[in-house]
Amino acid sequence: MKKTRFITYAAIIAALYVVLTYLAELFGLASGAVQVRLSEMLTVLPFFTASAVPGLTVGCLLSNILTGCAPWDVVFGTFATLLGAVGTYLLRKKSFLLAPLPPIIANTLIVPLVLRQVYGDASPLPVLAAGVFAGEFIACGLLGTALCVLIKKRGQTLFNN
Repeated sequence: MKKTRFITYAAIIAALYVVLTYLAELFGLASGAVQVRLSEMLTVLPFFTASAVPGLTVGCLLSNILTGCAPWDVVFGTFATLLGAVGTYLLRKKSFLLAPLPPIIANTLIVPLVLRQVYGDASPLPVLAAGVFAGEFIACGLLGTALCVLIKKRGQTLFNN
């Protein structure tokens, strides 16, 4: 039963990530130097459940493939999400206010290099990093923290696994 719940949570989180990425894509926010993927707010979920780590990783992988990202973007973008998710999971004994930091940091360090090397963006790396940071701060920092507050107030028992 516990393994089934773990897999089910991971699958639901992956599906939500894909749907939210497509929603952001409709508004032109899912890719580019400044991207605000609504799905990135879900990167705080490893704070509440370990099943979010594979869920976010698979969701990011599928989103990157389905939205037409270049192969190296699929690889390194997914790696950044995995790194952020693991970091958030490792912070689960700390304050939930720290939950958004690992994905913000991982994406700010990795995605600008992808934009430069894979997509040929000639902007200076600090400019690319600032753009990625801004998008991640909105998605993970603001929306992710709001999601944490909502889960803490209303649905913490949802993730008892």
